[in-house]
Amino acid sequence: MVLLVSILAGIIAGLVNARRQGLAYQAPDLKITWLAVVAFLPQLFAFYLPATRAWLSDSLAAICLLISQGLLLFFAYANRKLIGMWLLIGGLALNLAVISFNGGFMPISPQTATHLVPSGVVQSIPLGSRFGESKDILLPPEDTRLEWLADRFLLPKWFPSRVAFSLGDLLIAVGAFWLLATQRSQSQKKEDIS
Repeated sequence: MVLLVSILAGIIAGLVNARRQGLAYQAPDLKITWLAVVAFLPQLFAFYLPATRAWLSDSLAAICLLISQGLLLFFAYANRKLIGMWLLIGGLALNLAVISFNGGFMPISPQTATHLVPSGVVQSIPLGSRFGESKDILLPPEDTRLEWLADRFLLPKWFPSRVAFSLGDLLIAVGAFWLLATQRSQSQKKEDIS
């Protein structure tokens, strides 16, 4: 959700920026965009499509998440010369680290989880188990490796959707916004190539 909002805001800011400069909006010139699609597929099957996530075991879902994160990191690194991409790379690397050190899932504390669902639901989930069918695993802070990188931040209460996100997610969102919001002229792009 945080990434989606930042992408939409980045495109809107990019359009406004382009109009202000009297230019047509130029989407970022990304390399190997097909890899971004391929990288998302393991997450799509493991967490978003009900037909496939139902038969994937937790260990396979964790492997899907790790593969997806690794491929996304490779895609971002291939595009590292673009504005905002180093923030995105940093965010992906932080998320991959915390996920790798916590069994292939993003840790979320019971305290944070109670802001997303009723506390009775959280109490019914055994510690160390997946938080619903999400990418999160319910872990107390003292049992979480790299706890400061876990899903621990929440959107404001006035926001229509309740989600938790990590420092890595925040860096990814800021990097994506910056990438999409920055409007450069063709002459600047030619200078970058040379």
